[in-house]
Amino acid sequence: MLVRAARLRLFSAVASRITVTVKPNAKKAEIVELGANRYRACVREPARDGKANRALIDLLAAHFRLPKRSIEIVHGQSGRQKVVDIG
Repeated sequence: MLVRAARLRLFSAVASRITVTVKPNAKKAEIVELGANRYRACVREPARDGKANRALIDLLAAHFRLPKRSIEIVHGQSGRQKVVDIG
């Protein structure tokens, strides 16, 4: 738990760019860390009208304990592979 707290402080202090693979229409919403700055996110919403992107931002904000305005999808708005700025 201490390591996670230190990582959260690092993310809130310094802007970071991560790569996220999104799986829409999943049975449950979750985030799995695959490696350094690489994540897989499963969201329940469909990939239509930006619903999955909004769900991804909500999920990342909850995971990193940051406000939603601190998270921005930089690249990949219409694909499953996304580059996201955090912080």
